[in-house]
Amino acid sequence: EKTVPIPEKLNEWAPRPPPEFVRDVMGSSAGAGSGEFHVYRHLRRREYQRQDFMDAMAEKQRLDEEFQKKLERNKMIAEEQTAKRRRKRQKLKEKKLQAKKNKLEQKKQEKEPDQSQERVSSEDDEEDSKEEEEKEDDAEEPSFVMGR
Repeated sequence: EKTVPIPEKLNEWAPRPPPEFVRDVMGSSAGAGSGEFHVYRHLRRREYQRQDFMDAMAEKQRLDEEFQKKLERNKMIAEEQTAKRRRKRQKLKEKKLQAKKNKLEQKKQEKEPDQSQERVSSEDDEEDSKEEEEKEDDAEEPSFVMGR
């Protein structure tokens, strides 16, 4: 019933930008008063911290880019292997389908010779009957005509 507050993600710490104009800065060398050294030391510490932060961010960005490249490379390798295996499966599938078609054709050819033999035998019977009719016709032709 009560709403639970969910804390938001904390933003990363970022250093303050460097001051645009620094007044009255004496170095840690001679001529600086005892109070000026502390001002110089704080500015120097802040600048080093800012530079370290920028270096860390650049390193993080470089690592992120390398990681993304590695992911892409791994993805490409996986894609190539998948494609290779897909081609292999497809090839086996086509081979099985071709074998099945060949088997069906062989069965048809085994059945067809029986039918084709019947056709051939019926055609032979028709040829024989035609020859017999021609033989009968031969008897009516003159004997001096040599056979065909």
